[in-house]
Amino acid sequence: MIRTEVTGDVTTVTLDRPSRRNALTRAGLSDLQAAVEAADTPVVYLTGAGGAFSAGADFDEVAQLDHDSAREFVRQGQRVARTIETAESVVVAGIDGPARGGGVELALACDLRVATPDATFAETGVQLGLFGAWGGTVRLPRVLGEGEAMDLALSGRVVDAAEAKQMGLVSRVVEDPRAVAEAVADTNHDALAVLKRRMRDDADRPVQEAREAETFADLVVEHAAELER
Repeated sequence: MIRTEVTGDVTTVTLDRPSRRNALTRAGLSDLQAAVEAADTPVVYLTGAGGAFSAGADFDEVAQLDHDSAREFVRQGQRVARTIETAESVVVAGIDGPARGGGVELALACDLRVATPDATFAETGVQLGLFGAWGGTVRLPRVLGEGEAMDLALSGRVVDAAEAKQMGLVSRVVEDPRAVAEAVADTNHDALAVLKRRMRDDADRPVQEAREAETFADLVVEHAAELER
């Protein structure tokens, strides 16, 4: 269900279950978390096989869960999203075709979301009496703002790549999202890791600014020779 390949400074993690539009079971979530945790390259490229990013949770499995196991399934998805969000590597989502429900939420946990023109997005849980619970109610308003997040989540409507770019759900729409991941990997790896930590810092603003100054100074000392060129 999860396929991993390392090429240079990029680890490609592919959701590889095209017959189910890369829907994730509990086993698939475990494999995805393990793949992201094992990556030791500056950049991880997360994508889907077969012309889809991910349909999110496998509802055939979800339908069989009782209350306790359903709660744990959600907690597992949240852990995977948190693993992506806090990974040392910069994680780039390359989204081609549909991203639905949990697929959107995994993409939201990534540092960059890059779509092809064929990508589409929807939080379809509301149509099934559910909602996006792999951190969706936390990250969606953080990324889109409350108004756009409410519209997407409450309506369950499908948005195309152009509208996703307009609302800030993706940062770019390109023919080859992997090229963006490779371009990121071609920058300074020390700065990449620091930038991610600083951008993800949720401490109070004075603490963030102090950490920003300290880490910038560390990089100046470390790369002094390069700065003099």
